[in-house]
Amino acid sequence: MDISSLDDAVFRRLRPAVVAVLSLAAGVVVPILLFSVVRLVIDHWRLLLSLLAVGALAAAAAGGVVIRRRQIERERQWRLREIAHLDRVDVMTGDEFEELTAELLRRDGFRGVQVVGRAGDRGVDVLATSPGGRRIAVQCKRQKGKVTADRVRNLVGALNVTYPGRLGVLVTNNTFTAQAAEEAAAGGLLLVDRDLLARWMDGDPLPV
Repeated sequence: MDISSLDDAVFRRLRPAVVAVLSLAAGVVVPILLFSVVRLVIDHWRLLLSLLAVGALAAAAAGGVVIRRRQIERERQWRLREIAHLDRVDVMTGDEFEELTAELLRRDGFRGVQVVGRAGDRGVDVLATSPGGRRIAVQCKRQKGKVTADRVRNLVGALNVTYPGRLGVLVTNNTFTAQAAEEAAAGGLLLVDRDLLARWMDGDPLPV
């Protein structure tokens, strides 16, 4: 008989004993564990109940926050759909047009959207960062006439002095003069005229 055959024979003889020992150990250990768990529950049921209550409240609060955020987002999208039309834009105040621009940026996933356009805004109304990480500075011009080159120079100056490294975006509900378009191209600005604004409001992303 070779060694492997001998090992197999020994294992076959010992297997019933091993199974019996393991079964006996399980029969002893499992009841002890169950008893320990039951004893723990009995001794600390108030604490366990409190922990369960706290966990339930935390889960409910977290769920409430998620639901509220979704509700706020739905309301924001609904308001945006209501006002994102050129006929509504044409009668907006300057502040309302800035807020609309900010909401469009948020809709497109821009981060850190801030409306900064007020007195002394240095030619910039909205700041934001694109989903790809590009920082932009936006000037909003809701007006009846064409946007002239001096508005472009104003934004270029603000970028050079106060907001270096940002892409300048000039948004209007109207159009731009030829000279404004030329100076914007030279200054690396993105111009959003009436047609592009309409497409943006309809859902096209801002090309930045």
